[in-house]
Amino acid sequence: MGTPLPDTAVQAADSRRWKALVFIALAQLMVVLDATIVNIALPAAQQDLGISDGNKQWVITAYALAFGGLLLFGGRIADLWGRKRTFVTGLIGFAVASALGGAATNEAMMFGARALQGLFGALLAPAALSLLAVMFTDAKERAKAFGIYGAIAGGGGAVGLILGGFLTEYLNWRWTFFVNIPFAIIAAAGAYFVIREPAGSRNRSPLDIPGVLLSTLGLVSLVYGFTRAETNGWSDATTLGMFVAAAVLLLAFVAVEARVKHPLLPLRVIADRNRGGVYASLGLAVIGMFGLFLFLTYYLQIVKGFSPVKTGFAFLPMIVGMITGSTQIGARLMTRVRPRLLMGPGFLLAALGMLMLTQLSVDSSYAGLILPAELLLGLGMGTAFMPAMSLATIGVEPRDAGVASAMVNTSQQVGGAIGTALLNTIAASATTAYLADHAAGATNAASRQLLQAQAMVDGYTHAIWWAVGILLVASLIAFTLVNTGVPGAGSPAASGDTEGAEDEVRVPVVAH
Repeated sequence: MGTPLPDTAVQAADSRRWKALVFIALAQLMVVLDATIVNIALPAAQQDLGISDGNKQWVITAYALAFGGLLLFGGRIADLWGRKRTFVTGLIGFAVASALGGAATNEAMMFGARALQGLFGALLAPAALSLLAVMFTDAKERAKAFGIYGAIAGGGGAVGLILGGFLTEYLNWRWTFFVNIPFAIIAAAGAYFVIREPAGSRNRSPLDIPGVLLSTLGLVSLVYGFTRAETNGWSDATTLGMFVAAAVLLLAFVAVEARVKHPLLPLRVIADRNRGGVYASLGLAVIGMFGLFLFLTYYLQIVKGFSPVKTGFAFLPMIVGMITGSTQIGARLMTRVRPRLLMGPGFLLAALGMLMLTQLSVDSSYAGLILPAELLLGLGMGTAFMPAMSLATIGVEPRDAGVASAMVNTSQQVGGAIGTALLNTIAASATTAYLADHAAGATNAASRQLLQAQAMVDGYTHAIWWAVGILLVASLIAFTLVNTGVPGAGSPAASGDTEGAEDEVRVPVVAH
């Protein structure tokens, strides 16, 4: 163990780190909102490009497969090649891919552009988080920085719904792609001139090629298995084959990582009790959150008849809750209380908000039910996400910062894929069962239309009950596995040695 840096050394690490945070946050916002902005535009894009119903899922799936499958590789590239360089390259590549998507003339061009977006997103997302990890090392500053980052990571999806609604309704679906270009250019230019990555924090060991292949193929199989389950069912032969392949490949990946000299994912990163708890609880929380985004979007547009713009604005209370929970509750308390006392209650509060949504009916009041539920969800998630994001990278050696950050994004991407497939399947089954049970009472067109709406809402509430349970499990994991002390309260331990680094940067971390 080395000697911790004095405060003056920490402050000297990068005097422009707060300016850098602006550009890192802007890039994170672009990546997160891109995950939902395209959903709003998908019907219009499908019609314009002549994409069949059977193939339309690939607009979403192509992005998810590339992003989820390549995240660990992207994190390792950031550690090896330099986080700033990887971050800027990822931004430029994302802008080019977005331009191709906006200019798409057929479905093949669209699918290719979405896969490219996922590839470059897998480069820039872990680089962004690991830059924060190595630039903000003082406990109080780290709390503020991750409060901002956590609010954006949590609320960006809802911002995407608002922006997507505006662009689709008043301009054209193509602008849901073109809008990324100014985001990327500003963030890349700012990062190039402002960010100064701490010297000696790279991991220059050789790239673990078998690990790259096994992890990428394993994660792609897992994500594709869940996305296929949504459309083809859980008993489909290819779906089952994907899950078996994923299990075999990921088990082989763990076996290889335990043996090779320079692993892609050092098992010390995930074996740590606190980080393991963070990855598991974050992944589960994202599954639960899809219960909100997915079903509430359909409920407001189809059942309540909201326009895309009005639907987007209907999510504003959740964004307000996210920002408040992250910056005013999480960031202020993070240096005073143990992380599990923010994460556990945060997920519980989100579960309470989700529980309110199980009471949805065809004629539910937005102000009386949906608005307060969104506020509770936002407050809870914001409060929990902020310490979770910070804890996922605190205590890691600088050489592992990129891959530890990639694991955060991987748990969220895989959680998103599982959430979409699992909750959609539950909702569809419940809707079908409701229609079968009540079909006899629908004797005319008006009653059949009402029955259809009631069946959809019944399906949503069944799935939301599952989301409540999943959030409760996330809270339980946070309470039981995350046992680290208050950041900065004890004598900080320094990071381990970095092979191949001439001037090692000692990052003060929490003593476990």
